[in-house]
Amino acid sequence: MQNGSDTNLFYEVHGHQGPYLLLVHGFLSSRRQWMLNLESLSRFCRPVVIELYAHGRSPSPSDGMLYRPENYAREFERIRRELCIEQWFVCGQSLGAALTFRYVLDYPEVVLGHIFTNSMSALTEETFEEKAKLLVELLEAGGQEAILELPVHPSKSSRLNPDVKKTLMDEAKLIDIKGLSLTGLNTLVRASVRSRLGINRTRTLLIAGRFDRAFTPYLEIAEEIIPYLAVEILDGGHGINIDAPNEFNRLVERFLNPQMETGADVSSQDNLE
Repeated sequence: MQNGSDTNLFYEVHGHQGPYLLLVHGFLSSRRQWMLNLESLSRFCRPVVIELYAHGRSPSPSDGMLYRPENYAREFERIRRELCIEQWFVCGQSLGAALTFRYVLDYPEVVLGHIFTNSMSALTEETFEEKAKLLVELLEAGGQEAILELPVHPSKSSRLNPDVKKTLMDEAKLIDIKGLSLTGLNTLVRASVRSRLGINRTRTLLIAGRFDRAFTPYLEIAEEIIPYLAVEILDGGHGINIDAPNEFNRLVERFLNPQMETGADVSSQDNLE
């Protein structure tokens, strides 16, 4: 669903039954981050897939304040209200997890449970200010071609399924340069929620990729400081929902309905439209 506003995030709803599940992708990705998950997830829940500012089909507003994590939390809440959802589950990937954490901490009464994947930005003590300034300089000097040089660009991944990799590389071409600069200056530098995680009161599941070595220290931090946290580790890297889609989908299903005995075949072959 595209609401036509120049300040509201793009979102679309999948599925027809079960609880709603907000899905938030990370930096340089798009709604297609979930392309190997949506068909399976839609069998037992109703995924609500959004795209971050300057990414995919969302606008790139010129007001930097809109890119701040607290405004993302307000946008998620606006979407919930617009869809007349009383309570829902939320799931964030990478930078998206920092934003879903912000939402969970700001609006705990409307969240049934929180799933997140490897997210250094949520758990770090670093402010990313210097990196954000370097990002802006790089983008101003190199334009669209500079995005290709960023280490988190999908072209740099050695683990991605080839079809997924091509799709995400095509999606990266939609990223707006000015909006990405504002993301660096306003989202990345304020993404960490580490100082607030001790007050978490929401049932939380971390699905981590075993081979994302950079995240290993943060996994230990998460286990130490986040109340009500369960951890599942799968064979895969930073994009664990793509690297191990079948296992990821089953864990999500079990988390949304822990009483359910799951024996159904969960396929990773999704409609890519």
